[in-house]
Amino acid sequence: MLAVDERVREKRGGWKKGIAIIDFILRLGAIASSLGAAAAMGTSDETLPFFTQFFQFEASYDDMPTFTFFVIAMAIVGGYLVLSLPFSIVTIVRPHAAGPRLLLIILDTVALTLTTASAAAGTAIVYLAHNGNSSANWMAICNQYTDFCQAVSGAVVSSFIAVVLFVFMIMLSACALRRS
Repeated sequence: MLAVDERVREKRGGWKKGIAIIDFILRLGAIASSLGAAAAMGTSDETLPFFTQFFQFEASYDDMPTFTFFVIAMAIVGGYLVLSLPFSIVTIVRPHAAGPRLLLIILDTVALTLTTASAAAGTAIVYLAHNGNSSANWMAICNQYTDFCQAVSGAVVSSFIAVVLFVFMIMLSACALRRS
């Protein structure tokens, strides 16, 4: 009877180990996405000459506090994800341990909130850069600063990829915790 219980427990641990491996892979993707978004936004810069070389217009991420928030938030999220990798490995090695998985689901939810906030704030500014706002007399700048706009748009898309990966990680962890 005891041997049968061990085999049943190992079978149940098999799918939990699979979920933990998928979580680890999603975590690696979220690291690449969030750090890529921070790097793309942090290196976005374009200078346009106006009449002479001494009088120039420049567009950079640090001209707008929202983009500065975006870079800092995505770097924090990327750092968290790197630091969470050992806990994800623990859930692979010990698939029945609920403590590390519970810690990850709580911290992932906080990181999801920060990622969503920075992605949404960046999206609002990118929208204004592409379309402007005629009511406020804000002109679209993407007609002139095409490289800058492509870089910041790519960073925002990358941050939303991180949001989707976080949602999947949280759903997988919740499913694994529920089936304990």
